[in-house]
Amino acid sequence: MKVTDHLKNAKGKTLFSFELIPPVKGRNIQELYNNIDPLMEFDPPFIDVTTSREEYVYIDKEGLLDKKVTRMRPGTVGICASIKHKYKVDTVPHILCGGFTKEETEYVLVDCHYLGIDNVMALRGDAMREEKYFQPTKGGHAYAVDLVRQIQNLNQGKYLHEDIETDHSAQFCIGVAGYPEKHLEAPSLKSDLKRLKEKVDAGADYVVTQMFFDNQKFFEFVDAARDIGINIPIIPGIKPMAVKRHLQLLPQVFRIDLPQDLIDAVDACENNKAVRQVGVEWAIKQSQELKEAGVPVLHYYSMGKSDNIRAIAKEVF
Repeated sequence: MKVTDHLKNAKGKTLFSFELIPPVKGRNIQELYNNIDPLMEFDPPFIDVTTSREEYVYIDKEGLLDKKVTRMRPGTVGICASIKHKYKVDTVPHILCGGFTKEETEYVLVDCHYLGIDNVMALRGDAMREEKYFQPTKGGHAYAVDLVRQIQNLNQGKYLHEDIETDHSAQFCIGVAGYPEKHLEAPSLKSDLKRLKEKVDAGADYVVTQMFFDNQKFFEFVDAARDIGINIPIIPGIKPMAVKRHLQLLPQVFRIDLPQDLIDAVDACENNKAVRQVGVEWAIKQSQELKEAGVPVLHYYSMGKSDNIRAIAKEVF
């Protein structure tokens, strides 16, 4: 079922969803199941699974370093299919511009269609670790809006090199990212909202936001989006703070502001166990306020760990 259908069927009730990252190569998928199991009591209608782009590794060959490309966390589509089969829940694989050619993207989408996966999240992706700025893959898309257009074309039977008339074309529901505090590369929030509007006009069906820790920024973002004609569902993304270094890491990586009350509470913690509890309590307050405001879904960035997400959900759902 499409994410948008789940929202319609909820009839105004706030739903619970979360996002996972694939395990690194060589790890057992059971570890992933162990973190999903405790969250299933909250009836998530869909679960997101991230996609990692390629990385460079250097292999020592007789004293010379040979540069190779690898993916440390492959298997997004396979994991989505496995979760869908095991838990009878819809899954949302993340589809990236970075690291994929248009042909490779088409193959991934065809696989999703064969597997009965109805939803995808279309993202540009991040720069590689060795790159200061995002560089599009040769033969790939530079912007998420172009990826949205490719997915919509496939929905209409328009493949890269041919048009196919069929009664069984894909009908993907397309999610895209929104940034309440603007994308780190955008010159302003207003210009970033224009880019989001382009993705909506290209065929995006719903928005999931980047993490934020101040609900007022989310409410202002939604109001600004509505003012320029973005009328699709906007889902807030919530990440509970878990370790003290998040005070520096999150603003640096995601270019977000942290409320002073949260900073003070984390600074007062003697260890990361205490930080984790502060993160849970802050996310509970955030979630309760957002739920009271009638958001369609509360979407949690779990990063593969479920204990703090479960603690939050038990107080909110």
